[in-house]
Amino acid sequence: MTADGFHPAALYEYLLTARQKLLDFVRPLPPDQYTREFPFGHKTIRATLVHVAAAEWLYNRRLLGEPVPPLEDRPFTRFYDAEYAPFEAAWRAQSEETKRTLREIADWSRSVEYAAMPPPPGAGTPTPAQKALRFRTTSGGIAAQLLFHEIHHRAQVMAMLRHLGLAAQNLDYSALMFARTEVTE
Repeated sequence: MTADGFHPAALYEYLLTARQKLLDFVRPLPPDQYTREFPFGHKTIRATLVHVAAAEWLYNRRLLGEPVPPLEDRPFTRFYDAEYAPFEAAWRAQSEETKRTLREIADWSRSVEYAAMPPPPGAGTPTPAQKALRFRTTSGGIAAQLLFHEIHHRAQVMAMLRHLGLAAQNLDYSALMFARTEVTE
């Protein structure tokens, strides 16, 4: 935490507020729209959202210093082929763990190092030619990635929704978190 009270856990609360507003647009979609393919992002709203939740779970493992199992053994992998409602419930539970993790970290400069496969071009399965990379950062770096990663993919989902005729907008930090009062003169 900085001297002015700025803390990743507070930023995550904004992310949850924006996420809920976005999911309010996604929740009522019929399955054919939830799984409609687009030529960007992770191709579908479902795949993009599941990717974000799976990454959040993974970044929590990194922050907690826990091992990360193979992709097929990770809890969000099953949702790439699932309906929306069970996925949302699992992501909500994950967000509780993330809130706890971010609140309990005392040293944001703690070194974090791990080896992992880099994301393949076009987001798919790594090719046999790809080699694992060693990553070095800090707890603060992991927290920043967790936060910014979702914002990046949220924009993709917002564009997909726009193609479906839904305008999910006004999810900016200032729109959701700044106090506002009418100016009277």
